[in-house]
Amino acid sequence: MRIRAALRDEIAALSNLCCRSKAHWGYNDAFMALSRDALTVSASHVEAGDVWVAEVSGAVAGVVSLSATEDQGAVDLDKMFVDPAHMRLGVGRVLMEFAIAEARRRGFKRLRILADPNAAPFYERMGAVFLRHAPSDAIPGRTLPLYEMVL
Repeated sequence: MRIRAALRDEIAALSNLCCRSKAHWGYNDAFMALSRDALTVSASHVEAGDVWVAEVSGAVAGVVSLSATEDQGAVDLDKMFVDPAHMRLGVGRVLMEFAIAEARRRGFKRLRILADPNAAPFYERMGAVFLRHAPSDAIPGRTLPLYEMVL
């Protein structure tokens, strides 16, 4: 497995990967339509060097991105998705370890994670601590578990 910076010409494919990964949990079409904007990889994040991909045997297996917050000491785990064909093979763990190391390298003290409930156990295994429920970035009226890791 190799982690590398995302490329601008991969934005559509990476956004589709995020959608496939989210849909894996059985969300219906209406939910997925509301989630599409939040699942879209940002060109500005790619150009800023804030998006990375995991490759397995030359195929893109997952994506992770970081996003600045108003709190100078914290960074958000903006996206962390694994292609369903590569789930349960360690791709998520490697991407998460990379994101943690990159956040530390950039001088952040905390990593915040607004987690899908299906992914919450993964983040807990990785050492994230539940803070509270917070509003969804995609679905009006929905709340999601908010986690934090001290780096």
